[in-house]
Amino acid sequence: MDFKAVAVFILWAVYLYGLFLDILRYRSARNPIPENVADVYDTDTYMKWKAYHGEKVRFGILSSAAGFVVDLVLILTNAYAAFARLFPQGDWWQLFAVMLLSALATLLLIPFSWYDTMHIEEKYGFNRTRAKTFAGDKVKEFILQFGLMVGLASMVMGLHKSFGDWLILAFAAFATLFLLFVTFLYPFFSKIFNKFTPLADGELKEGITKLLEKNGYKVRAIQVMDASRRSTKSNAYFTGFGKMKTIVLYDTLVAAMTTDEILAVFAHEMGHGLHKDTLKNHILTFLQMLVLGLLAWATLRYPQIFRSFGFEGVNYGFAVLLMLSVEFALLSPLFGLVMSWFSRRAEYRADRQAVKEGYGPALVSALKKLAKENFSDLSPSPVLVALEYSHPPLSQRIAAIEAATAAPDE
Repeated sequence: MDFKAVAVFILWAVYLYGLFLDILRYRSARNPIPENVADVYDTDTYMKWKAYHGEKVRFGILSSAAGFVVDLVLILTNAYAAFARLFPQGDWWQLFAVMLLSALATLLLIPFSWYDTMHIEEKYGFNRTRAKTFAGDKVKEFILQFGLMVGLASMVMGLHKSFGDWLILAFAAFATLFLLFVTFLYPFFSKIFNKFTPLADGELKEGITKLLEKNGYKVRAIQVMDASRRSTKSNAYFTGFGKMKTIVLYDTLVAAMTTDEILAVFAHEMGHGLHKDTLKNHILTFLQMLVLGLLAWATLRYPQIFRSFGFEGVNYGFAVLLMLSVEFALLSPLFGLVMSWFSRRAEYRADRQAVKEGYGPALVSALKKLAKENFSDLSPSPVLVALEYSHPPLSQRIAAIEAATAAPDE
């Protein structure tokens, strides 16, 4: 079998699927806006959104095409094998070489990221990132991503050498533990890119504290992140788990919303915690890791796969690249469909928690503000929503919140 031809075919299929999604995104701008969200944008803002949406999607298509070409050239020219021959022949050095070339290839796409941030986002008034911050972020991202990929490939190598055909279960267990470890360290990683300050005493902090105490929910800290250093867009989230749970509010969110609106957003985020959504996501992640373990096992059983790409034998770094960017990429739409469905259900549940706490109207108001500030698509294609939306469209969320507010006991 010509494994290279199969890989190239899959790369094309994945690229065309992404292009299909981009076309759906682009055409969504023609859809009529639902009546219950018609007040989010005034006429001028709506025209600005259409221009922004169109430009972002068109540029996304261009940058995706560039990334596809880079991947295709590296595969067709056996560049990974040629680069690996410049390094010592030990298994670890060989995987290190492949991961280094993969990381270096991402540098070719930095001009696209620069244009997106410094031109498009700047043009529409969202960007606050300066050149120095952008450069610093890219250096930090490169180091972190390269380190994580080398770590992942090293883990696959160690597990394969130690467990052989038991690699599937071993990989699923160790990869899940690894992801949990990364989640545990996320608050520390975040501090590499942003500054966090404790939420000041006052009405907002008192309101959040009362909600926490009422529901028996404990967090380590409530912090405000300096998101405004990079963008005008707003968000809030929980990070960490166990005793390390931390509430993070963007400073843009604190500045733009009323106390009740922020409490509504917080009650929604707390709803995720009360319903154990993070734990459920970890279970789904473990199932994904099982599939990845199966792919790794199947790939490593056939050294001829690697010879098709110019290697003399198994290369654990290249195995991980094949596993992630080719094999699992072909299956990811199916996983995306299932996980997005679960995620949308979780969002509806979390919204009902905000309604239960008495913040239904405030949550509607907050969601509309977030949609306006983040330039959200108010009428996305239903097909696009089903395939990849982790959150329900705004109009459907508002309809569900209003129904729950009108009939709180149902």
